[in-house]
Amino acid sequence: MKYQEGTFKAIRDAAIYYQSWQPEGEAKAVLLIVHGLAEHSGRYKNVVDHFVPLGYAVYGIDHVGHGKSSGTRVYVCRFWEYTQTLKTYFDMVRRWQPDKPIFLMGHSMGGLIGAVYLLDHQAELSGAILSGPAIKPHGSVSSAFVFVGEVISALMPKMGVILLEAEGVSRDPAVVQAYVNDPLVCRGKVTARLSTELARAMRRVAAEAANIRVPILVLQGSADRLVDPKGAQMLYGAVSSTDKSIKVYEGLYHEVYNEPEHDRVLGDVEAWLEAHLGRRNT
Repeated sequence: MKYQEGTFKAIRDAAIYYQSWQPEGEAKAVLLIVHGLAEHSGRYKNVVDHFVPLGYAVYGIDHVGHGKSSGTRVYVCRFWEYTQTLKTYFDMVRRWQPDKPIFLMGHSMGGLIGAVYLLDHQAELSGAILSGPAIKPHGSVSSAFVFVGEVISALMPKMGVILLEAEGVSRDPAVVQAYVNDPLVCRGKVTARLSTELARAMRRVAAEAANIRVPILVLQGSADRLVDPKGAQMLYGAVSSTDKSIKVYEGLYHEVYNEPEHDRVLGDVEAWLEAHLGRRNT
């Protein structure tokens, strides 16, 4: 396995950290990881360990304000900063891996970023895999809370308003402990501005999801406590892709790639990818 890391300049001169894991020989396809809220691209070891030996190259960035990238933690002025930075990185990966099929692999907030990215750039991709996508606010988030968040976002955009529940990421206590102890995971409250930008992005996806036509696989844990599992079903039903699949894993929490059953989940992703690469080669 070959490893590479570096940084590039993005919106507002932010230094964005990236890393990649590649097979020793030529890659047959690229997986572009788009990580979730408050975490970073280094938390996808199970994905890397499963797919790189199969001949896939795995690439990822830390979003602005996340991981090893610069910026105020879990803060963004506008949501498009995420998608425009992802576009810059995509173009870099395309130069490094010309003519290779690229599959976007977005998780949680990364699933929301991925869905918005598909609305604007889906023609560049061979498909998308969205796990636990943050498409719908959790049922416990009231409309009054959303309104208050909008007010705080306008007046005090960097004020913390929401704290993520570490125990909700996985049923594996070791995964939760590693998450809590990870210095690159932001354990503070999510800022008001980011919260409202997420809500606006969710509304855009809800309104425009029918414009998504790329092959898509949606993965969701039925016992997810961090995003509303109904959002995955809503997204699956709304996209116009004739090639779409959804897998709901009974009893699994938010990070399906880090659950005790992650081998089964990754096996399902592998089967989907291999089927689509097979169609490409026929």
